[in-house]
Formats: sequence, C-alpha cells, structure tokens
Amino acid sequence: MAVEFVGMIRTADSSEIRPPSGPAVDRDYLRRFAQAHEEAGFDRVLIGYHSWDADGFAVASYAAAHTGRLGFLLAHRPGFVAPTLAARKLATVDQLIGGRLAVHVISGASDTEQRRDGDYSDKAARYRRTDEYLDVVRRVWESEEPIDHEGEFYRFAGARSEVKPVNGSLPIYFGGSSADAYRVGGKHADTFALWGEPLAETAEQIAAIRKSAAEHGRNPDELGISVSFRPIIGRTDAEAWERARGVLNTISSRTSGSPGAMLAFPSAERGVGSQRLLDAADKGERHDRALWTAPAKATGAAGNSTALVGSPETVAQALLDYVDIGVTTLLIRGYEPLEDVEDWGRHLLPLVRQELANRS
Repeated sequence: MAVEFVGMIRTADSSEIRPPSGPAVDRDYLRRFAQAHEEAGFDRVLIGYHSWDADGFAVASYAAAHTGRLGFLLAHRPGFVAPTLAARKLATVDQLIGGRLAVHVISGASDTEQRRDGDYSDKAARYRRTDEYLDVVRRVWESEEPIDHEGEFYRFAGARSEVKPVNGSLPIYFGGSSADAYRVGGKHADTFALWGEPLAETAEQIAAIRKSAAEHGRNPDELGISVSFRPIIGRTDAEAWERARGVLNTISSRTSGSPGAMLAFPSAERGVGSQRLLDAADKGERHDRALWTAPAKATGAAGNSTALVGSPETVAQALLDYVDIGVTTLLIRGYEPLEDVEDWGRHLLPLVRQELANRS
C-alpha cells in the first residue's frame, strides 16, 4: 500500500526550541528546506497559514521553482479571498508548478486570530462559510460555462475561469476535530487531517469522519486520513529519550513555566483538536508504542505538538501502527526543522517504505 509523507516548510529557521532570527523571509533557507524534503523522499510539504506569516501562494511558487518533484500543500482560510478568485489563484499556481499543488482548508479555531485579518464571524458561521466556499470553488473548476450563485455568504453572477487545475481539480485536505469539522470535511475532503492522538482515540475519530462521509453519499473507504506528529529519533531509544527531555526543557524555559504561553491566541479559544491533545496529556505522558504528549502540554497544544520518540526502528513501527488503523498520510515536522528532515530521509522514511513494500 502507498502511504504519503508530508513535511512542512517555513521561510525562516524557527521552532518551539529555536527562536526566530534573521529576516522573516530567508530565500536561501526556504530553498534549502524545500530541497531537503525532496531529497529525503517526502511527497509533499505543508505551507502553513498564520495571520502574521508570509503569503503561502508566493512561498509555494518560489519553493516549486527550486524543486522538481515535490508536491505542495497550501493552507488556506476561506473568508479572506472570494471563492471565485481563490479558484483562479489556486488553479494558476497549480498550472505554473506543473500540477503539484493541493489545498489544506482551515476554517479557523480562534476568534482572535481571525480578527487580525478582519473576520468577525463566529466559529459556527466560519464552518458554514467554508462549506459554501468549497461548493463554489469546485463549481468554478468544473464548469465550462459562466455560473451564478446566491448563498448565505456569497453572491455573484456569470463567474467563470479559463484556467483550471492541471488535473481538473486539486486534492482538498481538511482539518478539525469538532462536529462541524466532521460534517463539512466529510462532505468535501479528499484527505481529512488529524493531530497525533493515541491509537484508540484516533480510531474513534476516523470512524466519525467516515460516518460523515457516508452520510454525504460518499464511499468512506476512499477518504484519506492524515495524522501529524513531531518525531524525535536517536540511534537508540535511550538516546532519543535523552534528546526528547532536552527538547522539553528548552520549551519549558521559553514558556517560563506557563503552559500555553506560546499560543498565538487565548487559551480559552483552543479548538477541539487542541483540547483533545491536552486531554490525552492529562491521562499520561506516554501512550502506545512511542507517543509522547508532554510537548503538547508544555505549549498549550498550539498546533500539532505530540511527539513519537525512539530509535528509527521504534518510530517507524509507531507510524505503521497508525497506518494499520487506516491512516494514509503521515505529516511530520521537527524541532530542529532542516536537520530533522535530513535525518529522517536517511534513517526513518526508508524503514517505513520498506516495511510497506514487504507487505505488498
């Protein structure tokens, strides 16, 4: 079976243990970072979306110009660009980079974060808007004739686009853990993205997502599932755990002992996914074969923040445990971003792919 590996690129060298330094957009670093993922054997890289960060459309175009095979997963928040324009923008980038684009749709968990770009809608409305937005985007891609639309959030007449994605449509990834996320993602997603919870809880979420897909008349077995982790590897399990404790100590020193201090929005606005990670941490630091929840607790679960800790062999088997319950995409990013990608390309990805090849 095929499993997709997705990494994550940024325009500067920073992480929870590495304070930003230098320019916000470092072209040389971005180029090296994208090329490192390609050389390591990743299928795609995620380009994240934050209210303070570089524009993802431009980042994808630049990184694609310096790679040949690597795919790009562009995070996109509905509501700031009209869906008719977004459809053309996405299709244009996909054409220019040779069909290597996918889009990761994020409705937005935090009111504070949304308001930084002028969106004052509540969370329920944001999910309704996302539903309508994706309906429109797909219609623009699929229609050869001008289309009209009148909905709750958007109204237009005679919309059309001469430019289409290379393959007619883009793969749509969708994230969230709330009932609204299951409902909208079950309708629209090609791949539904989750953060790294224990196996039992992840299996429960997969079942809920597939149930929603079936309720929308889709084949639930055709829905891809992505899970995100922060692997920490060493030559041995003991060495990996020593490194993990160093990572946690650095995170804790940066947060001054205040869990959640690294959040970009108030802790009261945590999404359901963040709260689920904190609930798992409350049950214990270690779960299953190698899952470690302490970094999630230390950061207030600000983003995908659970780790898999161990030797390459241990972490590879832990990743395969998730594949065994239905996961099709593994999204991994490191605390030492560039160095970790190079390390995983030598020691981790080949182990997973070899085991999958042995099973076929």
